[in-house]
Amino acid sequence: MKGTALVTGGARRIGRAIALSLAEEGYHVAIQYRSSRKEAEDVVREIENRGREAHAFACDFDDMEDVATLIPRVFQRFPDCNLLVNNASLFERARMMETDQALFDRHFNANFKAPFFLSRDFARLCAEGHIINILDTKISGILIEYFIYTLTKKALYEFTHMAAKELGPAIRVNGVCPGLILHSAYRKKEDFEKMGKRIPLKRTGNPESVVSAIHFLIDNPFITGECIFVDGGEHLK
Repeated sequence: MKGTALVTGGARRIGRAIALSLAEEGYHVAIQYRSSRKEAEDVVREIENRGREAHAFACDFDDMEDVATLIPRVFQRFPDCNLLVNNASLFERARMMETDQALFDRHFNANFKAPFFLSRDFARLCAEGHIINILDTKISGILIEYFIYTLTKKALYEFTHMAAKELGPAIRVNGVCPGLILHSAYRKKEDFEKMGKRIPLKRTGNPESVVSAIHFLIDNPFITGECIFVDGGEHLK
């Protein structure tokens, strides 16, 4: 067995694909969720059906006291936890002038503050391991329509580099920057597909594209502080 992976936001969308793929590769899986309890329990059952152990952990990233309990709870259940995938993310459309304090706090809590402290706590308990941050190709540009979301991902991108320098050699820290993988509630699927036609590879991706990059980073022990763009060339301006 390879150990245990904690995947935040592992109940739905890309997080679900990551959790299931890690189970296929031999990991037990801890899944953090906020409100998607049923979906998280469904993923746990799927993983258990594949012969791995899994457990769903409720944790509200708006509550820093709750965040402080997550890593200890995971390590109590899975002492061999050696992989943290910071995947959970909040994505709301708002320009700077449309951003109030509540929206600002929601995004920084979910997209930066929680990953920061989860990574710190993980590094304190894990003798040798790996942190992978799920970022966004939007960090390569200046997207004011999603002002705070993009700002939080840019902060997490720089954190990836800084943490890799501080936590090595025991803990590697890397990132994956997905592009047009799954359409959001903010645009129709046909508009999403049209956007794919405007990037160098002329198509959209899928969760397996992200999963493949994660496994590449896991399998190469001489990579740290690297962020792979999985975006069909969208970041090429």
